[in-house]
Amino acid sequence: MPGAVNHARRYSKARLEAACERALAIHSPSYRSVSSILKQGLDRQPLSEEESAQGELPLHTNVRGPGYYH
Repeated sequence: MPGAVNHARRYSKARLEAACERALAIHSPSYRSVSSILKQGLDRQPLSEEESAQGELPLHTNVRGPGYYH
């Protein structure tokens, strides 16, 4: 992707990796999201509890864990 190459020229590898990790954590792994994260400097800030919990399953009696499927 040409845009990703441009980001690699403008930002350090560490910042680009952090921005990509954040984009994945918020379930928005797009060029636009990564660009916005870098421009706003969000890659330098820790994920909020809300952002980091997006990938977790809610606690509920009807939700089965991985042990159920073994």
